[in-house]
Amino acid sequence: MGIGDLGKRLLVGRKLRSTQLRHELLPKRIALPVFASDPLSSVAYSPDQIFLMLSLAGIAAYTVSWEVAIAIVFVMLVVVVSYRQNVQAYQSGGGDYEVTTTNLGSKFGLTVASALLVDYVLTVAVSISSFAQYVASGIPAFEGYQAQLAVGAVLFLTAVNLRGVRESGLMFAVPVYLFMVAILGMAAIGFLRYLGGDLPVADTAGLRILPQPGFEAGFAGLGAAFVILRAFAAGCATLTGVEAIANGVPAFRKPKGRNAATTLLVLGLIAVTMAISVVALANLIDVRVAEDPATQLVQRDGEPVGPNYHQDPLITQIAKSVFSEFEAGLFLVIAATGAILMLAANTAFNGFPVLGSILARDGYLPRQLHTRGDRLAYSNGILTLAGLACILIIALDASVTRLIQIYIVGVFVAFTLSQTGMVRHWTRLLGTETDARVRRTMTNSRRINALGAMVTGTVLLVVLVTKFTQGAWIAIVAMVGWFALMRAIRRHYDRVTAELEVEEADQALPSRVHAVVLVSRLHKPTIRALAYARAGKANVLEAVTVDVDPEVTKALMDEWDRLGITVPLKVLASPYREVSRPIIDYVRRIRRASPRDVVTVYVPEYVVGHWWEQVLHNQSVLRLKTRLLFMPGVMVTSVPYQLRSSAAAIRREQRVEHAPGEVRRGAPEDTE
Repeated sequence: MGIGDLGKRLLVGRKLRSTQLRHELLPKRIALPVFASDPLSSVAYSPDQIFLMLSLAGIAAYTVSWEVAIAIVFVMLVVVVSYRQNVQAYQSGGGDYEVTTTNLGSKFGLTVASALLVDYVLTVAVSISSFAQYVASGIPAFEGYQAQLAVGAVLFLTAVNLRGVRESGLMFAVPVYLFMVAILGMAAIGFLRYLGGDLPVADTAGLRILPQPGFEAGFAGLGAAFVILRAFAAGCATLTGVEAIANGVPAFRKPKGRNAATTLLVLGLIAVTMAISVVALANLIDVRVAEDPATQLVQRDGEPVGPNYHQDPLITQIAKSVFSEFEAGLFLVIAATGAILMLAANTAFNGFPVLGSILARDGYLPRQLHTRGDRLAYSNGILTLAGLACILIIALDASVTRLIQIYIVGVFVAFTLSQTGMVRHWTRLLGTETDARVRRTMTNSRRINALGAMVTGTVLLVVLVTKFTQGAWIAIVAMVGWFALMRAIRRHYDRVTAELEVEEADQALPSRVHAVVLVSRLHKPTIRALAYARAGKANVLEAVTVDVDPEVTKALMDEWDRLGITVPLKVLASPYREVSRPIIDYVRRIRRASPRDVVTVYVPEYVVGHWWEQVLHNQSVLRLKTRLLFMPGVMVTSVPYQLRSSAAAIRREQRVEHAPGEVRRGAPEDTE
């Protein structure tokens, strides 16, 4: 095992056989934290977005935060119930893409796929950037280094996910469950203290919020309605990640559809309970947050808090109030929240590779994304997602405020088209079903999905109207870019497939084979190439060298004659001391003279054992081979000669690897 392979094994673990895939499937207790980390983590920032948007109209707008939260909970429950139909009807892992493609056509399916790919990348960028902000607020040393911290967190998640779905699920289960316990426990204690009359108000309760221009006269009119819609659109970030279960159905144990539906229901109930609890407690303790705290938040004397004011997130302010007499509880909530924000990206690391694999299977993405790695994870998809997320984090400097504006557009496009596709699905089945009981079930399912389509379509419209100028247009442009790219890739694959179709003329034998052996000097690699070419029994066999240095060429010809080599040696003139061009021109002349002939060029090559030796050898050969490969009717055959330094590498490749204890049980030992 080489150093590179050893490092890979230490990073991602031992290879897994294809037959071990069934052991990687997830029970519900592990699937929940694997797929729930994104929607649960949104509890850490989506309630903040509701209050931040409402703060534009001043403190009076906070009175409608309850209504906004209840509307979001309603949408969440509708989506969860609707997707329970999806995961049981379509279990291949295609999720929204498969539903939409099957029922609405490939263009709508690609639209959904584009939306989800954008959403998955944004999920990683938003959640990891939010994690970096939490860490920087708790550890001042990281202030100003949020982007670097976020990139490091992405790389950590990438390494963990490369180890496989089951192992990453086991690793992430404890932090996710800890976050659930921390937030639900904080909510329970907070409500009990409020009922007991000893729940302190927030530290920010004494601050006032100055309304932005347009709201000086109060919170009313069309401006108020627009602010409420913006708060609703921002808070709908709670719904992101729900669709990942539809793409991750193959990762569940059997019965896959039922287990996925149960996990989805539990996820939805926990997420809405946590979100509504945070909003309720924030109102009960009079939390104050503002989009621009330095100027919007003012003290009792009317002075702004200033640029040095640090605004804690809602959860931190609530925890300080609830655990005012129990500091360990505060630290638990902060630590659990920071952990879940980092792990939230894990939902995308499970959804993006599976969707990418299905799109690659259908010819819309590079085929390398279709295959599993040696840990049975879609390694290329994981690496692609990590790379795109890191680029986005660096480009926007890990700013959650800027990233959140281009978030959730894609997921609601997918929601709406998927639910519309499910309505078509049930309508098609009802056209052939005659059993009355089954028809009633299908009719109810169609009603659920129709409601889901209407609700998510309405939310999508609200999001587009309220967020378009704030950055949602970037997500739309990215979706259009993905759509165009995938269509182009599919056209390329279709064109190549059509071009490679076997025709009758392809089976005809060439008239003759003209073999050319390239010679730079007379040594063992050249002799081996000549011998191999002679064994091919070509119709014409000749050796070719380029006259770059007349003295070297004359010495080569003399040595050729002295050894009595029967293959004729042709010398190509090169007045400008080029090597590749004279050979290319000569091969092209042969092709022009006999277009039905096949020209086989034999290229002697060194096989070396160290990377730095590769730099010192074969560079001219590589350039020449690259040019020859683009010439029709020309076959390039490499004739390797192993240098002594390559022997260790060869032995490593041929070494027999044993599992622990295998030799004791009678397996043959490695003879090296």
